[in-house]
Amino acid sequence: MRARSFAYPYVLWMALFVVAPIVIIVIYAFTTADGGFTFENFASMGGTYLSVFGRSFLLAIIATAICLLIGYPVAYSLAREKSCLQGIIVMLIMLPMWMNFLLRTYSWMSILENTGLLNRFFSAIGLFDLINAISGFINETFGTNLSTDLEYFEMINTQGAVVLGMVYNYLPFMILPIYSVILKIDSSYLEAARDLGAPPRTVFRKVVFPLSLSGVLSGITMVFVPAVSTFVISDLLGGAKIMLLGNLIQMQFLGSTYNPHLGSAIALIMMVVVIICMTVMNKFGDEEEQAVMF
Repeated sequence: MRARSFAYPYVLWMALFVVAPIVIIVIYAFTTADGGFTFENFASMGGTYLSVFGRSFLLAIIATAICLLIGYPVAYSLAREKSCLQGIIVMLIMLPMWMNFLLRTYSWMSILENTGLLNRFFSAIGLFDLINAISGFINETFGTNLSTDLEYFEMINTQGAVVLGMVYNYLPFMILPIYSVILKIDSSYLEAARDLGAPPRTVFRKVVFPLSLSGVLSGITMVFVPAVSTFVISDLLGGAKIMLLGNLIQMQFLGSTYNPHLGSAIALIMMVVVIICMTVMNKFGDEEEQAVMF
């Protein structure tokens, strides 16, 4: 009984700051401004709203896939390093996370702007002059009409910039779970596979990757969920051109189109879709781990 009593503050915290907000969102999603029950908030999600849903999930999936392609090799290589080097590298990976999220995103604005550091670097090395000269040569030779007045690459306020911001900010959340799981894999499994004549690629494909799948799924969850709901990154790096679900929900609660009932409905749909995706991935991961163990 005494041990159970220590859980009461946690239960109270969860009830006040997790369960209660979800209940409020559900109530707002199914009611009107007058308090009447309605499905109109969901029925009105058509056209523009559907495109925002599609864009948000597409960019989040792309960012998650890039994080996985970068994060898994980094985590795998890190787990095979000496313990003294592992601590230093983990600290370097976590170091950007110690800085303010807005500050990190603002720094990418100064890099990607039309007059930013990256475009000024390209201009200083003569890249734009070279591209303009090549375009002029092609125009004269083949009679085309390529532009010859390129002064900068338009990188800011694009979907690519938003994906880049997601990858930069959420990549550590992919690396660290995978690294911690690979580090805990029993070396006897690897030794047994090698003793049975399995080459390194087969050991990785049949043993290491399946056993590290729980870390992969954790990393995917930790990257995908904040990526699909972000609004700061799309605001700063996408400008008014790139609207994601986070921006749409923010507009319903804080913008001139104040409509918390519609905003709650959008948030509820997003939560349900995310929960379904995570449930499917976790079930897939459990089946893969059982297949390896048996």
